[in-house]
Amino acid sequence: MELKTKINAEEGKQDLLITREFDLPLELLFKAFSEAELIEQWMGTKVLKLEFKKHGSWQFESTSPNGNMVVKMGGAIHDVIANQKIIRTFEMENTPYGVQLEITEFEKLTDNTSRINMHTIYESVKQRDEVLKLPFAQGINWAHNRLQDIVSKLK
Repeated sequence: MELKTKINAEEGKQDLLITREFDLPLELLFKAFSEAELIEQWMGTKVLKLEFKKHGSWQFESTSPNGNMVVKMGGAIHDVIANQKIIRTFEMENTPYGVQLEITEFEKLTDNTSRINMHTIYESVKQRDEVLKLPFAQGINWAHNRLQDIVSKLK
């Protein structure tokens, strides 16, 4: 099965370009990235903190079905332009992957479709390549599929 979320990882570079088109109006797609209740639903994670504003911060936690903490992630929100762009850092605690910078741009395609273009920059080529060895592509596709399913019910 072809993955709908596309990941472009050029050899020897320390960044990724991630794109995904959604059958969602631009405003609803942006809402899915900016409201804690929706983030928890489509990411399958607990939002511990979300100061969704310029110079804000965020922290999420994922747990196993028996309640054990699997991963805690967080970072700083550097800028937010409603329905256009989110710039933030992303770091998973207790992992060797370091901090990454994420620039997510939201693009209106039609009144009922939109796209995200995520530019993710890692500290090094090695760090990016280590992340790509994880089930990263499958995980982001799973999350984006859930986002589409959950948020489309809000239309």
